[in-house]
Amino acid sequence: MKFIDLGLDPRILEGIDAMGYENATPVQQQVMVPILEGKDIIAAAQTGTGKTAAFSIPILQLLSNQIRHSKNPRALILTPTRELAAQIGESVTTYGKYMQMRSTVVFGGVIINPQMKKLRPGVDVLVATPGRLLDLFSQNAVKFNQVEVLVLDEADRMLSLDFEQELNELLQVIPEERKTLLFSATMTSKVQNGLTPWKH
Repeated sequence: MKFIDLGLDPRILEGIDAMGYENATPVQQQVMVPILEGKDIIAAAQTGTGKTAAFSIPILQLLSNQIRHSKNPRALILTPTRELAAQIGESVTTYGKYMQMRSTVVFGGVIINPQMKKLRPGVDVLVATPGRLLDLFSQNAVKFNQVEVLVLDEADRMLSLDFEQELNELLQVIPEERKTLLFSATMTSKVQNGLTPWKH
């Protein structure tokens, strides 16, 4: 399957073309159409299989179809480490470089004030580690009332790193009326049952 066959916004195709990509990887072929159709998904996908593009590109397409109504994030991508958050943030920026779409990345281990400042003007796509996102929420630096799409990336690693409590707290305050995309390298019972509110 070629990306051009997905009916994507020409600006997104331009971003994909700038990366030199033409054909979708197997995981992209399996999940991109269902995501574009507005379905929730659970997918087993290892790092390096193209899964970041598998959710980033459809998210940009879904958001491009609607007028922006709020400065609060419309897509929220949760991931276990700052390294992964930075990589995902870079991918979102690359694929959306020709669009009027704002994105940013927040994670722990650094001073929080600069991240709060980055959020003030508004952001369409927010990539975050769970602990830092909960900190920002508790300080009213971010609100979730406009979240349309939630991605739980590398869910098994997030649970193995003891983020279960933070994830469940976040899932309780993110709107139930949303699309949820869960990616995990392994589909353990803990992944499927540990995040109790993720199914809505």
